[in-house]
Amino acid sequence: MWQRAALATARVNRKPVRGDAVKPQVSSAKSRAALWLWLLESCVLMVVVAAAAWLRFMRDSDSYLFFLGTAPVRILVVAAFITTAMAAFGLYQVHVRHNRTDFVLRLVLSFAFGGVALLVLYYLVPAAYIGRGVLALALALGLMLIFALRLVMQSLGHIETFRRRVLVLGAGRNANLINTRLRRRSDRRSFSLVGFVAVPGQEVVVADAVVLEDVMGLADLARRLQVHEIVVALDERRGGMPMEAMLACVQRGVSMTDLSTFFEREAGVVTMSIADPSWLVFSGGFDHSMPRRLTKRLFDLLAAGALLLVAWPVMLVVMACVWVDSGGPVLYRQTRVGEDGSAFELVKFRSMRADAEQSGVAQWASADDKRSTRVGRFIRMTRLDELPQLFNVLRGDMSFVGPRPERPQFVDRLNQDIRYYNVRHCMKPGLTGWAQLRYPYGASVRDAEEKLKFDLFYVKNHGLLFDLMILLQTVEVVLFRRGAR
Repeated sequence: MWQRAALATARVNRKPVRGDAVKPQVSSAKSRAALWLWLLESCVLMVVVAAAAWLRFMRDSDSYLFFLGTAPVRILVVAAFITTAMAAFGLYQVHVRHNRTDFVLRLVLSFAFGGVALLVLYYLVPAAYIGRGVLALALALGLMLIFALRLVMQSLGHIETFRRRVLVLGAGRNANLINTRLRRRSDRRSFSLVGFVAVPGQEVVVADAVVLEDVMGLADLARRLQVHEIVVALDERRGGMPMEAMLACVQRGVSMTDLSTFFEREAGVVTMSIADPSWLVFSGGFDHSMPRRLTKRLFDLLAAGALLLVAWPVMLVVMACVWVDSGGPVLYRQTRVGEDGSAFELVKFRSMRADAEQSGVAQWASADDKRSTRVGRFIRMTRLDELPQLFNVLRGDMSFVGPRPERPQFVDRLNQDIRYYNVRHCMKPGLTGWAQLRYPYGASVRDAEEKLKFDLFYVKNHGLLFDLMILLQTVEVVLFRRGAR
């Protein structure tokens, strides 16, 4: 569909229209869409509060009449607090891509934090209080209705209204990566691709049907196509950057985005073939501030401690099964590379024969590895062999979420073969991680390179909410046995 739209737009804009006056845009479509969405959901929440009060006081007319006396202000306050919390959790950043789990978590946290903020307000300003029963009903009904509203909008295709209209500056190999790596509809949930603008003197690789001729200037082309964002995807930047035209676009409210940043935002990866050191240095991220280190350590202790309290009976059963099945040591200790390249001893339940590496040469595990024991194959498939690493987390060698630690022999090789591989060691390795959710088990240099794209994304963008998201999605990976070997 986007190709047909781009082709039609290209035909319209191949020739300049004489006398076409430039009309200033009061606001972008994205801003209008976000505003309308906020207004709609604010109205829904106000109706919900009124309905909750009616349900709560339907048999007590005096209390209901008392509530109606100051109802407009109190209802508006509830809607304002909840929508503000939703905005704080990024639910009105309509160009940001959220999967279903991410959206549900953000929505639940928004209502939870909004509800807590309202309770604080009621303590400070008792006149604003609407009652515990009304508040509880309003939060429950509001959560369900907002979730249903977003689902209906998405199912009807109205979400297209909230997508950013993206124009790509460049039509060569780098620009074509958007077609090859973001070609599915699910990959383009947050943006609509308007077309590509070829740069004189550079190779054109994308299909001619989606190439737009820049006959009127980049800024005017962006205005006519109602473009919100221009992605700079040139194969050669030296001497090829139309800086004056790009500056004119920025002055008209069109954002300029580097291709590496675009892939990081839309695909959740750092594309190493186009990322250069200067981008890594200046693109932000890599938060190692004291508040972040403290919150991450607190999260590690709480998550590992809670899981250990639940899992210790299972761990005892696994220990017994390993000993009965193959005898010998129950635990397997192995040297891994941790933060800043330091070595530490990782602990797992033994899943292979005691002489699995009798030759002394480190080997990646393979599918249907013959070195695995009967119990070992099961505990590797269900990830039960990883449970002793909870003690590594409590001890501080590992974090609950982070890049998975590799063995020194593999790290030495991968540092030589893969660009930026050592960057993943700027933080503690994790029991689970973004790469484990997005890529199956790796057993080669090629797999390690693909997983590094996700590891670098996590290293650059890690945060408390992201950690919680990964923790919840790990449950799905374990239940459906994805990526285990």
